[in-house]
Formats: sequence, C-alpha cells, structure tokens
Amino acid sequence: MTETTKIDPSDIESKFRDIQGQVDTVAEDGKKKAAIGGGAVAVVLLLLIYVLGRNAGRKKSTVLEIRRL
Repeated sequence: MTETTKIDPSDIESKFRDIQGQVDTVAEDGKKKAAIGGGAVAVVLLLLIYVLGRNAGRKKSTVLEIRRL
C-alpha cells in the first residue's frame, strides 16, 4: 500500500527553494505594511506639531494698541 521512494538531494533543494520563496514574499509584504504605517505616523505627527505650534504662537503673541493723544 505504501510505496517507498528515495529522497534525492535535488528534492530537498527544490523544497528549500520553495520555502525561501514563501519567506521572501511574506517579508516583502511586511516591509510594505511597515512603510505605509510609518508614513501615516509621520503625517499625523507633523499635523500635531503644526497645530500645537500654531496654538502656542497665538497665546504668546502680544497685542499692541497705539493711541494718539
């Protein structure tokens, strides 16, 4: 019922190449997701810094009123 076959070095090599291809694909997907996430975080931080700086500038600005006598 069960047939026994010999495993050649070429069989092992082809399986390792197949596994390596799968690992490379998963790694590329992870890098793409990390790049997108990092870009989104950078945009949010820039907007936050802009808004906080704008509010700080408004609070510290001096209003000068000039009157003629």
